Amino acid sequence: MALLSATLVWAQEASHPQWAYDATIYELNTRQLTPEGTFRAAEAVLPTLKENGIDIIWVMPCQPIGKITRKGTLGSYYSIIDYCQINPEFGTLDDFKHFLQKAHELGFKVILDWVANHTAPDSKWTENPGWHYRDSLGNLMVQYDWTDISKLDYHNQDMRQAMLQAMRWWMDEVGIDGFRCDVAGEVPTDFWNWAMSDLRRNHPDMFTLAEDEDKAQELTETAFDMYYGWTLHHIMNEVAQGKKTVADLWAYFRKAEQLRPRAIRMNFITNHDENSWNGTAFERMGDAVKLMAAFCYVVPGMPMIYTGQLVGNHHRLEFFEKDLIDHDENYALGALYQRMNQLRQDNPALQSNELGAPMKRLPVDNDYIFAMVRPSKKNTVLVVMNMSAEPQTVTIDLTGYEGKYECLCGHKHKLSNHETLTLRPWQYKILRK
Repeated sequence: MALLSATLVWAQEASHPQWAYDATIYELNTRQLTPEGTFRAAEAVLPTLKENGIDIIWVMPCQPIGKITRKGTLGSYYSIIDYCQINPEFGTLDDFKHFLQKAHELGFKVILDWVANHTAPDSKWTENPGWHYRDSLGNLMVQYDWTDISKLDYHNQDMRQAMLQAMRWWMDEVGIDGFRCDVAGEVPTDFWNWAMSDLRRNHPDMFTLAEDEDKAQELTETAFDMYYGWTLHHIMNEVAQGKKTVADLWAYFRKAEQLRPRAIRMNFITNHDENSWNGTAFERMGDAVKLMAAFCYVVPGMPMIYTGQLVGNHHRLEFFEKDLIDHDENYALGALYQRMNQLRQDNPALQSNELGAPMKRLPVDNDYIFAMVRPSKKNTVLVVMNMSAEPQTVTIDLTGYEGKYECLCGHKHKLSNHETLTLRPWQYKILRK
């Protein structure tokens, strides 16, 4: 009954930067992380992030924000007025470089959130004829309800060259390690293929993340290493709310792994969009938060942690204002993340994509139980999760995977080919050998 990955060929050669395969990515909201909201203050947090097992820091846009039609008091990170400057709210370019140097010394990779779809309406780029879309009256055009931006026109070759030059500057002169690209599917794929190929000539180990899933197959063919697991995220929310089931998860995995075997999926329970606009993970997932957080680590992909998750932030962060994360000193999920990051790094079976192990569904006699195994020549990880708000008893067919295992707490278990377990609501077991 090994339904997943049966048709895939699992290569041994890496097609992404080697350092990314067992990594966890952290989204840094500079404004809300510290009382100061600066890179100097964020620098002091880096050792703690390292202790928690973070590997990649994704810095939300740090360039100056436009003032025309600005939303709120401070404006949106994603309304950029100058690609090659630093928002004075966060400090200076030297402050950012010092932050980056410290991050590199600690072993982090740092990628910058890149907004290539649009600029602020008061960007100097709007003075260049043909660089932005305009209506019949010559007025700059917005998208959706993003009234603080002006959409760029990628038919213009001069604009494309300027965008690439700005990206080169951040990599060549500043020294970042790659990009997370905002609304990547709204920008022509041929631009991304051209730009990323150019950048990789001097930076072959760079890492790229596309904020997109609908066009992920073409975006990740050449340009991007990782895409957003939006569909999986939404299913996780609905399972936690009792609206979808384990069967929906398996249906998703069958389809997703067959469509995009090369690309790394980013798994998450929250991010800046979800937190600010759709509610905290606690609002959306309730008592299932811990299980879903662990789930992001054991299924194929790369787990992502957003600012505040490690310390128990329980409120929706204002997007256009200063709104410091809160800290819960008794927060248990922070310790869970630390354990899960260590689990990911210690177990080759959990590495992403072709260097990790395929995920195989285990036969069970209870539809509320998600049971799977990721077996490799180096080690095996076995996972059993009760995805319901009621206690569940399940018998699992472990034929071929029986033997001696160790749980996260260090206890040893000898499993036979048929094991019966009783799990509390939203309880899960992760074992390895």
